Amino acid sequence: MSDTKTVLFACVHNAGRSQMAAAFFNALANPAAARAVSAGTQPAEYVQPEVIIVMREVGIDVAQATPRRLTEDLAREANLLITMGCGEACPIVPGARREDWPLPDPKERPLEAVSQIRDQIRRRVERLVVTEHWERTEIPVAGEISAHDEKPSPPHKENSRPAQ
Repeated sequence: MSDTKTVLFACVHNAGRSQMAAAFFNALANPAAARAVSAGTQPAEYVQPEVIIVMREVGIDVAQATPRRLTEDLAREANLLITMGCGEACPIVPGARREDWPLPDPKERPLEAVSQIRDQIRRRVERLVVTEHWERTEIPVAGEISAHDEKPSPPHKENSRPAQ
């Protein structure tokens, strides 16, 4: 049996918040330690266009993600259930820890507002990964450095004087 933990991010439509959270989690967490899945109580047909745009801004592509229904079987696989606005419709999972992240739905909001929601989700996911000791050892997203990573020093030049 695998020791890999499963985190389930659940919201109503599985087209915004939970998709962003699962994508960040899977980019930041060590896949040997934990993985994330996402689902919704009333799944939409596709991921919200605003979400695709703001996630691309940070180097994560969720355009191919497909919203899926939150089932009891899927919930039973989870060690941790994080709800994001599905309220009473989210199942109780015996044996799983449950947290609620009350975040606004990004659907049809301006990109600036969706970016702010994205950043809130990323901070929460980063905190979760660090708290549970599920960090990767390499930088998670190409071209980005998290606040807790050291910034690389600039390359050292042998001769810094301009050529004459």
